[in-house]
Amino acid sequence: MAFAKYRLCDVSIDRSFAGQHASMEREQAIAVIDLLESNTFIPVGHDGGPYRLRIEAVDGRLALHVAVDQGEHVVSHYLSLTPFRRLLKDYTRICESYYDAVRHSGPERLEAIDMGRRGVHNEAAELLKSRLSAKLKIDNDTARRLFTLIYVLLVRNADR
Repeated sequence: MAFAKYRLCDVSIDRSFAGQHASMEREQAIAVIDLLESNTFIPVGHDGGPYRLRIEAVDGRLALHVAVDQGEHVVSHYLSLTPFRRLLKDYTRICESYYDAVRHSGPERLEAIDMGRRGVHNEAAELLKSRLSAKLKIDNDTARRLFTLIYVLLVRNADR
């Protein structure tokens, strides 16, 4: 089956900053489960996996390390975080508003905030797909879930 060759079978993010935010840990767990359940992940010029992905922050950049299931390194891709900064700030503010609204507001406010959050999330996923396109081909859902993991990683690093 060709699909099985071009998918992630394992995803890990740098745990050195694992934290005190239960909501972040929950978002990470859900994103990993959803990502492993359904994804399209194609390293350009590689014959197929399945693949293992490790995400970490290195010297102010995002590092994505890809290996085949047996552990052989395929590619590492380093991304500047500069193009993501505005989206990360917007996403952080929207998430904070959402968590506050869960405690204090009605469903209409939650729906409005969630629509805004989805919009920023979609924009960030498109940017991620574009920035990775030279080395990795991913679909929209995979990009959205990867952005969630990147967000969790960077929030942990910021809390340090």
